[in-house]
Amino acid sequence: MLNLDNVQKALLKELTGVADFLKGAFNVRANGASALRQSTDSIRIVPKKDCEGFDIFIAPETEGERVHIPVVMTKSGMKETVYNDFHIGEGADIAIVAGCGIHNCGGDDSQHDGVHRFWIGKDAKVKYVEKHVGAGDGKGRRILNPVTEVHQEEGSVLEMEMTQIRGVDDTTRTTTADLAAGARLVVRERLLTGGKERALSAYTVNLDGKGASADIVSRGVAQGESFQRLDVRIVGNAPCTGHTECDSIIMDKGRIVAVPALEANDTDAALVHEAAIGKIAGDQLVKLMTLGLTEQEAETEIINGFLK
Repeated sequence: MLNLDNVQKALLKELTGVADFLKGAFNVRANGASALRQSTDSIRIVPKKDCEGFDIFIAPETEGERVHIPVVMTKSGMKETVYNDFHIGEGADIAIVAGCGIHNCGGDDSQHDGVHRFWIGKDAKVKYVEKHVGAGDGKGRRILNPVTEVHQEEGSVLEMEMTQIRGVDDTTRTTTADLAAGARLVVRERLLTGGKERALSAYTVNLDGKGASADIVSRGVAQGESFQRLDVRIVGNAPCTGHTECDSIIMDKGRIVAVPALEANDTDAALVHEAAIGKIAGDQLVKLMTLGLTEQEAETEIINGFLK
């Protein structure tokens, strides 16, 4: 049983799907400190000595294991920067579940900046799931600034699911990656903002080895007076393939900017980008409303399906 209060447990459950008991390797960070930590024979979580955070060592050929590293914050006015480095051995096949939940009921801003760095060994496969949530009725803002740095060796695969569904007042999400020969990066980002929330998301991916590939797809919905900006830059430095896609729904007085950029430095670099921003189609609303839904219920169903 984790030593967390009910609000923290609710945040933990939303981030991981588990409220009280985590299996395998994990570290739960609550209000600036480690609430509980556990390693396994194949996965070691070692506290850093020079800063807040951990080194996570995953042994070569580790299969079927999962690492949980959620962060929950419930104290108004907290601000922290945490560094977690993942060292994934050759041939490993594992899942990493991360994310941060901030519940702010006070008048001061609460902020968590998480820096995650990945060193992914040859032929390793990693599924990385990161979710950010915000809650609380205080006037203090909920601020999250995740930084992700990826280094993929030959033949490795990284699949990333990045989700943020309302409640976060301000976020700057920065991701950089460099891929060796045959490495593959897949990103699926989902953002829903409302009120006056602001979400900036930037990716820079360098395809450095022959046969490297990247597929980055972002879906966003901007409601209220919120603002979203997506910058994606894919650089092909070898015979490679790259694809980026931004699909967005704009509502109310929301604003969305999509800036895809492709740079080919090899004649056999094949790079493609797609971008579309628009409102919910009227015929979609009418169709659902004829089934008995209100207009608001129909909008919710469409948005949920779009972000799924």
